[in-house]
Amino acid sequence: MAEVQNSQQSGEMTRRFIEFVLMQAQQIALLLGQIPGPEGTPMAPNLPVARIFIDQLEMIREKTRGNLNKEEADMLTKVLADLQLAFVEAGQEAPAAAAAVRAAEELPAAPASAIPPDETEAKKKFSKSYG
Repeated sequence: MAEVQNSQQSGEMTRRFIEFVLMQAQQIALLLGQIPGPEGTPMAPNLPVARIFIDQLEMIREKTRGNLNKEEADMLTKVLADLQLAFVEAGQEAPAAAAAVRAAEELPAAPASAIPPDETEAKKKFSKSYG
């Protein structure tokens, strides 16, 4: 009877460990911009924070070496490999995105004289003086 309980507890712990690793992987995927954010829009990659999470999973793998069953160890190794590859790909895309943002920022601003007179007049009509 004790062997059955140990087997059930072991199965439950394996399930919890896998859920934990997958939750961390999902968080990292969000930080890498692979999945949409809460509003459904893609998030800009946050590589430094993603790196921290990946390093934490790597630390868990090292600290649990020899204590994981084959299923847990294989899953953790595969998830880490996938995330590390995604991190490298996001790092390669980040310079191109940053260059596009810099190029957009360097566009000359429209001169004040480019505002049509009608808009200037409308702004003057609604100004208020306190004093």
